[in-house]
Amino acid sequence: MSERCWWAGDDPQYRAYHDDEWGRPVADDVRLYEKLCLEGFQSGLSWLTILRKREAFRRAFAGFDPERVARFGDRDVARLLEDAAIVRHRGKIEAAIHNASRVLEVRRERGSLAAWIWGFEPPPEERPPRVTRSVLAENPTTAASKRLAKALKARGFRFVGPTTAYAFMQAMGLVNDHVERCPTRAEVERERAAFERPTA
Repeated sequence: MSERCWWAGDDPQYRAYHDDEWGRPVADDVRLYEKLCLEGFQSGLSWLTILRKREAFRRAFAGFDPERVARFGDRDVARLLEDAAIVRHRGKIEAAIHNASRVLEVRRERGSLAAWIWGFEPPPEERPPRVTRSVLAENPTTAASKRLAKALKARGFRFVGPTTAYAFMQAMGLVNDHVERCPTRAEVERERAAFERPTA
């Protein structure tokens, strides 16, 4: 009997996110940058809270276009701190702006953020033989997420610890952490098998 991942709950928006987005491989720099930012904003909050505010975040942060966000200044920070539709946390707002410039640096060096990020996809031998609720609960970080977090921090990214990095990897499809009996797991596995890893 198939069984959707427990964390999707009963909320229709959360279920749609689980079914249509979470775990499906992403190679688009804007979506990758957006997710890094939103994972940072989630710190201390639930993902559903951030998901419900995602469209407001997109409006507030120029669609998470890193070229545009990197040009944000003090007036933009003040504007964002007054925007009740998003999470008004100065440190997280400033980190999102700061991280946009780091994305541009990676692009200049590697051709795209995606090419660099996908270099941290873990090898099969680092993955658990079965993905279950208990396995995921016992492993909020992984060796791969620790490597990614360390590399992000070395480049100056903020709000990117190993737990945040792992949540990012799960959502963007670098791993398939839909549980064994989840009907979406097989779909994601097929997408990952057909996905062309970006190299530039």
